[in-house]
Amino acid sequence: MGKRAKTDPEGGMKAILKLPDGKIELPILVGSENERAIDITQLRSETGYITYDNGYGNTGSCRSEITYIDGEQGILRYRGYPIEELAEKSRFVEVAWLLISGELPTKPQLQSFSELLTRNAALHEGLRHHFEGFPPDAHPMAMLSAMINACSCYHPELLEMEDESHVLEGSAKLLSKVRTIAAFSYRKSIGRPIIHPHPKLSYTRNFLHMMFSQPFELYEAPDVVDRALTLLLTLHADHEQNCSTSTVRMVGSSGANLFASTAAGVCALWGPLHGGANLAVVNMLRKINESGIPLKEFIEKVKTDPNLRLMGFGHRVYKNYDPRAQILKKTADRLLNELGIQNPLLNIAKEIEGMVLEDDYFIERKLFPNVDFYSGIILSALNIPANMFTVIFAIGRMPGWIANWYEQFCQKAKIVRPRQIYTGYATRHYIPLDQR
Repeated sequence: MGKRAKTDPEGGMKAILKLPDGKIELPILVGSENERAIDITQLRSETGYITYDNGYGNTGSCRSEITYIDGEQGILRYRGYPIEELAEKSRFVEVAWLLISGELPTKPQLQSFSELLTRNAALHEGLRHHFEGFPPDAHPMAMLSAMINACSCYHPELLEMEDESHVLEGSAKLLSKVRTIAAFSYRKSIGRPIIHPHPKLSYTRNFLHMMFSQPFELYEAPDVVDRALTLLLTLHADHEQNCSTSTVRMVGSSGANLFASTAAGVCALWGPLHGGANLAVVNMLRKINESGIPLKEFIEKVKTDPNLRLMGFGHRVYKNYDPRAQILKKTADRLLNELGIQNPLLNIAKEIEGMVLEDDYFIERKLFPNVDFYSGIILSALNIPANMFTVIFAIGRMPGWIANWYEQFCQKAKIVRPRQIYTGYATRHYIPLDQR
């Protein structure tokens, strides 16, 4: 077991907040990596004041043992394990178990969990018919969210989590069925027959099978493709209290079940500022390639044009090179080389990165490549269509959502209820319709 929180939240150091009409002592909390927070849970009840933090960039919404990020140093760890080690040595199912349970699985645990995933890959026949109600051009993310929610109707025994065995069963069902739903959504969107899961294939190979096989021809993913997809899912498995994960915890705090909470996470992830960023990178690179604009000229335009953004650079948390981006850059090189793909977008991306990392304008603003900069190129090389990019992200993030939902469930967390600074009208009195 790794080290955990250093101090008792009820004792130790205090911060003194001076107010116009008095002062208050507030406890200081210290995390296991020495990060510090001022506990303001009693601020409003004792002083009448609240804090204002638009976007929650300086607000700790929970205490968590799942994921640690040091944005200044470019560090990401799941349950204490560096992302670099997990990316190199683990499989996605192993990482999923780690995030949800807190420890790396033993060989029997991993085998049992894998078998549980295999047994739960198929969808209830009634649920499968729900796909027929969607129009042919329905977005796969819309179908994914709706179908995850609908899953709860067919597994009412999992709406109330009573012990760890229920959580394990619910986690396996959700992790297994989310890839089936995703693949079925894709097949529906292109008018092809649904391909059912194969009981002999691994987690990622099974997903690729359901995506690309034909009734008369089984798709067998090359090892390099399987490894690249596994790596993508692993790198996206959790990322602390981002928008979608915070949404899952917030919805779960109301007592909402695991299916409803993660379906809400899918909706939050769908936003172009969150899960859709890698598609924005690919679109940017395509426009550069098609326009033929010199890269130096493009970079200069980014500096001067407020309406032009350099997609894939900068991060809300990282003020250094996103460690996931470094891993994906190497993966993109290896994948395209082994598949014999000549993708001009990768060359453009690498040239842009080289220019930006030597440009004081971007260095001073701490704009470094993030996870989205290379992930879209990899997904394109895997023949994943653009409207499925965010769906792949959702499959990868599912273990983190489950882990965070379960953690707040075990913590018996209060229902989330932020305050606000009201800026509307003061008291007004009703004016009859004929006098307006």
